Amino acid sequence: MKFIDEAVIYVEAGPGGNGCISFRREKFVPKGGPDGGDGGDGGSVYLIGEKNLQTLYDLKLKPHYKAGRGMHGKGKGMNGRSGKDRYIPVPLGVEVYKNDKFIGEILEHKQTLLVAKGGKGGRGNRHFVTSTNQAPRIAEEGKPGEKCKLKIILKLISQVGIVGFPNAGKSTLLAAMTNAHPEIADYPFTTLTPNLGVLKDNFKNIVIADMPGIIEGAHKGKGLGIRFLRHIERTRLLVLLIDLSVDAPLKQYKALLNEFKRYSPALLEKPRIVVFNKIDLLEKIPEFKLEEKIFYISALKKIGIDELTNYLKNEDFLKN
Repeated sequence: MKFIDEAVIYVEAGPGGNGCISFRREKFVPKGGPDGGDGGDGGSVYLIGEKNLQTLYDLKLKPHYKAGRGMHGKGKGMNGRSGKDRYIPVPLGVEVYKNDKFIGEILEHKQTLLVAKGGKGGRGNRHFVTSTNQAPRIAEEGKPGEKCKLKIILKLISQVGIVGFPNAGKSTLLAAMTNAHPEIADYPFTTLTPNLGVLKDNFKNIVIADMPGIIEGAHKGKGLGIRFLRHIERTRLLVLLIDLSVDAPLKQYKALLNEFKRYSPALLEKPRIVVFNKIDLLEKIPEFKLEEKIFYISALKKIGIDELTNYLKNEDFLKN
């Protein structure tokens, strides 16, 4: 299934049923009064969070959704049945925009968000009796349901986000720490979509995301651009993965921080660590002093992985 993180859909709530004009007609009641029932309310459209979904691919395939219409009222005071609500499953982490206005987000399993309200059913003629009009021949029509276009943007929810330049070894590190099996190859942009893995221990599960490679100018859309920078926004901890085998590894470090700042300065406020990878390719490992905690590893040879995973498991802000 393709990873799709943005979709536009069209939703239509059900119209309300019409009220009924009716009068009692019984054998021994010669002057029966009005008894028209009310129309049922139209069904509404909701988005509902589904923890097992990771993409908006289904919404891309099927962009139109309708809820059920309300039934018309009948005689003998019988109200029409309300229309059936429509629930559209979406992944956790979506933001929803209606007419370019933010209306809410879904972050929890089975959380719902009303996006189109059903029309109100019309009242039957029994509601229009007055002292001067004992036999009203009027009833209300049902109101139309709301119709709208929604823009849905997915921002993956993960506790740890691995970010770095192409070929830094992000997918290899994810595979070394978790049960994930991302595509791994020696060419740029192997990872075209975020990959998720779970680091498990006896007390908790930590969701780790391997983000597609970031290059200088990503905040302007270069490379894979801001499509994937936004997936970093909901991570609790950023892992800056730096290829130690390149000529100037600190240049990558500074470039990543610069892209964060230009995309959203709030990213710089997130807790982060720096992981220098590919130490197996060097005879002598240089030592750097940075403001972040530093790890030296070889994701391919699984050197230093235990120290890194133990650190992540013991971080208090990852426990909840």
